[in-house]
Amino acid sequence: METITASAVLDTLRDVINPENEKDIVSMGMVRELKAGENKIRFALVFPKSKNPFAQTVKKNCEQKLTARFGKSTSIEISVDAEKVVHQERPLPDVKNIVAIASGKGGVGKSTIAVNLAASLVRLGYSVGLIDADVYGPSVPKMFHEEGTRPVLKQVDGQDRIIPVEKYGVKILSIGFFVDGKEALVWRGPMATGALKQLIHDGYWGKLDYLLIDLPPGTGDVHLTLVQTLAVTGVIIVSTPQEVALADAIKGISMFTGKSIAVPVLGLVENMAWFTPAELPENKYYIFGKEGCKKLAAEMNVPLLGQIPLIQSICEGGDSGMPVATDVNSLTGSAFLELARETVRQVDIRNATYEPTQIVQINK
Repeated sequence: METITASAVLDTLRDVINPENEKDIVSMGMVRELKAGENKIRFALVFPKSKNPFAQTVKKNCEQKLTARFGKSTSIEISVDAEKVVHQERPLPDVKNIVAIASGKGGVGKSTIAVNLAASLVRLGYSVGLIDADVYGPSVPKMFHEEGTRPVLKQVDGQDRIIPVEKYGVKILSIGFFVDGKEALVWRGPMATGALKQLIHDGYWGKLDYLLIDLPPGTGDVHLTLVQTLAVTGVIIVSTPQEVALADAIKGISMFTGKSIAVPVLGLVENMAWFTPAELPENKYYIFGKEGCKKLAAEMNVPLLGQIPLIQSICEGGDSGMPVATDVNSLTGSAFLELARETVRQVDIRNATYEPTQIVQINK
């Protein structure tokens, strides 16, 4: 009999459609408090309204799908609940998931991962925004070939809002849009964190499935400001397989999972996992070590979201402003698309098994 896991349960429930809006119950976030294992499945089926005419039909469909996959001997408990209205104003209420992209050190390709992940999520049909919060070294404008672009202001409900630049279907805001790209930013912490808050609060993001935040390398003021400003769904840690990079990745994981912050780590991405020359596409050369992130993920009990090779086209795509993920026929485009699928899967698992993240309160 197949092993019952949260991932397997959610994959099965993706085939269950809510007749009210013709969307699957997993992507709608209707599966909550999921517990799976030891021949038992238990979860809450949460509907937007207290009285839903399709509730029992959807519940019965869930039971049938799960029984067909895991067997009749599986214990299935499904409670039907209504969404509780919480009268609490929070930033970006129309953004479903906020995912931070972080790295313990610079030079591991964090921004490259963020840009290509955003483009890949769009390819999967999601509405996506990207904030370049790497205020000291904003590279996202160049990676989208929008270095000279200046976002416009628009009056919305009596307030000036910044309209994000849109490229390849991704809504983008970066401090790089507002400063001279040839000048170094010599900012103290409050100036950097103030810039991030402005991109968050003044950006006119609209409804988004995913808002990605490309953080500066390391751990510092910007990271703390983010978790104190937004309820971050989860964080993705980017590293190379090199021991030096992995040591810093551990620090990043520890910061986000510590008691004072407690933001779930969705998983690790191993960038520059191996080098493959264009003329020898089947060859793999492990320049920075082999499967370092895979081993670290197993040790720290976090998912490995993907392994991205070191290929010339990825660098060329970043320099030319055309992310390689937009090339639907390339091997690297396929690798990023699989990374996006696994990210969505882990976000769904996180949302189904844990309470929503709260804005962090840190007492000095």
